[in-house]
Amino acid sequence: MQLTMKFGGTSVGSAAAIRRTVELVGQQVDEGHQVVVVVSAMGIRPVKVTDLLLQGAHAAVADDAEKPREIAALLRQVHQEAIAGVVEEGELRQALLAEIDAFVRRFSDLCGAVRVLGELTPRALDAIAGMGEQMAARIVAAALQTTGRPAAAVDATALIVTDAGFQDATPLVEETASHIEATLPPLLAANTIPVVTGFIAATPDGITTTLGRGGSDYTAALLGRALASDEVWIWTDVDGVMSADPRLVPEAHTIRALTYREVGELAYYGARVLHPRTIRPCVEAGIPLRIKNTFHPENPGTLIVADGSPVAGNGAMKAVTAIGNQSLISLEGNGMLGIPGIAARTFSAVARQGVNVLLISQASSEQSICFSVPGSSATTVIGALEDEFAGEFRRRDMDRVWALEPVAIVTVVGAGMRGTPGIAGRLFSALGNAGINIIAIAQGSSECSISLVVDEADTRDAVQEIHNLLQVVPAR
Repeated sequence: MQLTMKFGGTSVGSAAAIRRTVELVGQQVDEGHQVVVVVSAMGIRPVKVTDLLLQGAHAAVADDAEKPREIAALLRQVHQEAIAGVVEEGELRQALLAEIDAFVRRFSDLCGAVRVLGELTPRALDAIAGMGEQMAARIVAAALQTTGRPAAAVDATALIVTDAGFQDATPLVEETASHIEATLPPLLAANTIPVVTGFIAATPDGITTTLGRGGSDYTAALLGRALASDEVWIWTDVDGVMSADPRLVPEAHTIRALTYREVGELAYYGARVLHPRTIRPCVEAGIPLRIKNTFHPENPGTLIVADGSPVAGNGAMKAVTAIGNQSLISLEGNGMLGIPGIAARTFSAVARQGVNVLLISQASSEQSICFSVPGSSATTVIGALEDEFAGEFRRRDMDRVWALEPVAIVTVVGAGMRGTPGIAGRLFSALGNAGINIIAIAQGSSECSISLVVDEADTRDAVQEIHNLLQVVPAR
């Protein structure tokens, strides 16, 4: 079996964590599997390496010379300590220390250039931000070598080809597949474990870019698709996708299997799971993903499979999630009735402000539209709509645009809800019996999720009441 295994920052955040990661990789290799490893930057506490790199860059552009020096010293110390804990004294350790020192010096040089220029471009940010993955990949590869398993650090700048959208670049599919196929299969054929940097990539001209949020997971999915992996495993510090946020519901449990659609809905509405974009290559290729805990590997974790797969089961409701600090914007007016283009103009005006809309609900009479935006964007959105419909307000075709805040969106997810009678009724009854008012409702045509808007103060109680139903509603 060919596996692509991605290890997050906490999985490589210390010498002990790296030794555990090496052990997990070794177990799969010993069982006869081909393994490609993807690593994030070290997730040291309380601040992650990537955050330190970015802090140094931002301090430099603010003409602070001391902060980048302090961060460089800390980066050198953290990585040297990890090396000391996983690689014995000798030539391998000395070569590795020299590589790490070269990266830290490059960080210092770039910060110096940023300070002199007084400008921090997205391109410079990407060049600085990706160094954490480059250092981590070299340490993990060396640690694997100390166990007698050939391994090689591979910079994803030689594999993932993107456009020039610095900070959130878009991979070029054909070019990326060609680079991966030319580089990784020969290593695997030679029984060498590739340890690939997550998060970073490069333009066709070789300029470093980054893949944005969930970048290392995205790297793993891209590699998995190009290599036709049997599965992609995401190793992290949780046991998998939870039925609810344990901070809100102490009895929340790990969900054994989800479909791509279900996990996408959970991620969209605030759950700490894979970002929908990061799993798209696996969705397109039909490759299953597993989310597992590096520190609790005996737990089976969560398996994410294609929509409709019997492996995911038919449970009506599987999970509930919530996203707070939202504003519910309402646009109202009798003159809206039957006028084409009102919704298009509304959301075009919001899009021009760069604001994301999470939920939309429209009255059947067409006399009102309401939608949810982040609370910090409410004033901007209201201003944009007042400008867009200034003529309608003057003619009294529209009455007002206003915000109800703070509110939360509570979403229940489960593909089995489709065609299961009474789901919405049970949800509404449970919340009504608990004295929780439902302000707005939205359900997609896929019937994979139902979203409810409640007062933010009711978030915890709403999530708890709905979670209580997860075990009550029978599987079909």
